[in-house]
Amino acid sequence: MALPDALQDRIRRVKLLAIDVDGVLTDGRLYFQADGIEIKAFHTQDGHGLKLLKRVGIHVALITGRDSPMVSQRAASLGITHVYQGCEDKLNTLRALCQRLDITLEQVAYCGDDLPDLAPIKRSGVGITVPNAPDYMHVHADWITDRLGGHGAVREICDTLLMSQGHWDAVLDTYLHGNS
Repeated sequence: MALPDALQDRIRRVKLLAIDVDGVLTDGRLYFQADGIEIKAFHTQDGHGLKLLKRVGIHVALITGRDSPMVSQRAASLGITHVYQGCEDKLNTLRALCQRLDITLEQVAYCGDDLPDLAPIKRSGVGITVPNAPDYMHVHADWITDRLGGHGAVREICDTLLMSQGHWDAVLDTYLHGNS
């Protein structure tokens, strides 16, 4: 999908990708074992995209309203250190992180899929949602990904950031020459 030039300009300035977990990094479904243990499914392409962002110096944060050991485990496996679980006020969490990283909200791309994500979507430089979010979320986002949450939407965002910021050729070159 071709994004408008004005949005591309804002994407070029992004220094932090902050994302919700349930419904964005996962498909939003929750699975529970008989013993009550929660299980989530994560798309490997999304994870690799997040690693690529970190390699080029773009910060990554997970901001979720739920608490889940699965999120901690996935974040650790990807080397993501900015992990905020049990967040009732995602915008204030995001503001505090921006202050810690010495960046502005205008330098943030935020992707969420439901009402708790509305304020960060509206206040970030690039507000993103996924097609499987409720329709009212689409109205408030700058960009609706082509791919569904939990099915490569995060990778689509990562690839777009890498391309827009001029990192894509170097990423491809690394993999073409076996130095990944």
